[in-house]
Amino acid sequence: MRSGALLTALWNTRTPLIAAPDFAEDPFQLGVASGDPTHDGFVLWTRLAPKPLEGGGMPGAAVEVQWRVAEDEAMKKVVKKGKAIASPMLAHSVHVEVAGCKPDRWYWYEFKAGKFISTRGRTRTAPAPGQMPSKLRFAVASCQHWEAGYFTAYEHMAAENADLVFHLGDYIYEGAGRDKQIRKHTGLEIKSLTDYRNRHALYKTDKALQRIHARAPWVVTWDDHEVDNNYAADIPEDNQTRAELLERRASAYQAYYEHMPLRASAAPKGSSMLLYRSLRWGALATIPVLDTRQYRTDQPCDDGNKEPCPAVYGADATLLGETQHAWLEKELAASNARWQVIAQQVMVGRVDFKIGDGERFSMDQWGGYEACRKRLLQFLGEKKIANPIVLTGDIHSNWAHDLKVNWGDPSAPAVGVEFVGTSIASGGDGREAMDGIEKVYAENPNLKWHNARRGYIVCEMTPSSTRADYRTIDFVTKPGAPVKTARSFVVEAARPGLVNG
Repeated sequence: MRSGALLTALWNTRTPLIAAPDFAEDPFQLGVASGDPTHDGFVLWTRLAPKPLEGGGMPGAAVEVQWRVAEDEAMKKVVKKGKAIASPMLAHSVHVEVAGCKPDRWYWYEFKAGKFISTRGRTRTAPAPGQMPSKLRFAVASCQHWEAGYFTAYEHMAAENADLVFHLGDYIYEGAGRDKQIRKHTGLEIKSLTDYRNRHALYKTDKALQRIHARAPWVVTWDDHEVDNNYAADIPEDNQTRAELLERRASAYQAYYEHMPLRASAAPKGSSMLLYRSLRWGALATIPVLDTRQYRTDQPCDDGNKEPCPAVYGADATLLGETQHAWLEKELAASNARWQVIAQQVMVGRVDFKIGDGERFSMDQWGGYEACRKRLLQFLGEKKIANPIVLTGDIHSNWAHDLKVNWGDPSAPAVGVEFVGTSIASGGDGREAMDGIEKVYAENPNLKWHNARRGYIVCEMTPSSTRADYRTIDFVTKPGAPVKTARSFVVEAARPGLVNG
């Protein structure tokens, strides 16, 4: 069912409809967005919210919203248009699934409700199936803590002319507002549906975030802070009961769907939401998008950076769950694309943080789930999966890895590479590198580079190679930071492993 039909059904059975709303204030204060492009369409998103931080300020009725798509920025060559229903059951958000467009080209779009017209957004379609485009340019972001700093990185990302933006989790943070921060969260720690809606709305008021959403289609997935720090499936980190976490998770998942450019197929059902999915970019790339939170087993060894306990090597320990892991293997094995781009949340490359004898790993990452990690990497190698590139967020710092089954052996062949992007703002200004990084390099031959500033990654993928440029900024605690390229890497097709760019 298309999202328009879904929302129309909700309106027909449950609420009255306002076809010509009379707003006293602009209802488009949260901006516009697009996402999940196909070769003939994309998702368009907005949410009506004249009072965004007060529950939206909308009536308890459904509202008619008009939308248009054009081939030109001036909106003179309109090729698609229609009406959508903004339902109070989904916080008056709109998810329009546009189809029937031309492949591999840019489009512009806007919404209208009453007398108000939204910001104009730009989006695009993917190349046609089997078409080999000359390139795909994409940016990678994650972890944008409102209180930690300004979203200056997005101002620079908007100038990158990316075809896609990947956001790999921690779009919001759930904590209570704290004094003496750069910016302050409104309210206490969020737990109810209203809380999560208001927190998403707060983040969506950021003008730099609005600009980059309006600049290119996004591919999104969550990590932990969209619900609660380091939760694992239905297992809380703190003293919540399982029932309390599932109730909270249901609220968080619904608010996430309401604020992201996702298809109706991702609409939550209670405390569950099908977020993992696969996109195609012609014959150039297959893009599986993973969910490493909803189906994982509990973090071993009481979480944290720990020396491995037996649970790290447990055969049943998983980040993906069996159904998602089998789906991923099927997607990769069936792909005929030149590159496989796996968009996910937590670091795959195993980094030993203990210098000398013994080992110490992050239990929240793939290194804490060794059987699951080894299964993925062995599959990439044994099935000779073509040119895997893993995109990762979470860790508030930049890392670059050769991915190996025998991760500690310098002579072992790579089966893929991993680009780990730093945060947009989380962690404050950061620094060039963690203490003792040279010893960490010596301990981990698969690790090629680390940096602890804020910023993002921009990649340019062609049939023959992929280049990753790590963009960093020196401060987020005040506006106006310039951007620089801290490091670049190249991966050549059919030659796994990172080469200095």
